[in-house]
Amino acid sequence: MFDDLRDLYQEVIFDHNRNPRNFRVMDNADRKVEGFNPLCGDRLTLYLKMEGETIVDASFQGSGCAISTASVSLMTEIVKGKTDQEAQDLFKIFHEMTTGKDEQINLEAVGKLAVLAGVREYPARVKCATLAWHTLDAALKNEQNAVSTE
Repeated sequence: MFDDLRDLYQEVIFDHNRNPRNFRVMDNADRKVEGFNPLCGDRLTLYLKMEGETIVDASFQGSGCAISTASVSLMTEIVKGKTDQEAQDLFKIFHEMTTGKDEQINLEAVGKLAVLAGVREYPARVKCATLAWHTLDAALKNEQNAVSTE
């Protein structure tokens, strides 16, 4: 069972790294925030298009390691159509899942994001996985300053 999960984890990470979803500049974005992970060198710019409290589009540009790229690619897919509150709730669950603070995470509740749960076993990689989510949190709060994992 664990080997199957590890294989799925690797497959999803590789797929999203090779073919990142929503990898584009969004000219009509309502929110734009930059994120940087100095330990790994991951850099991204996150773009959100909002209609009221709903995220109608999300995209990114940047470069980073496979985990960082896969995380932001998955995140931009999943948050489309979510309200601000739903996205904030996902951020909290994802952060708890990847930092290992809560061992009782309902992996079904996070859908595809569950493949990134394994990063908690590699503390140096947690910041790679969470960079996109901290950047999303700043964008949802309409903050203009760049986000750093340090």
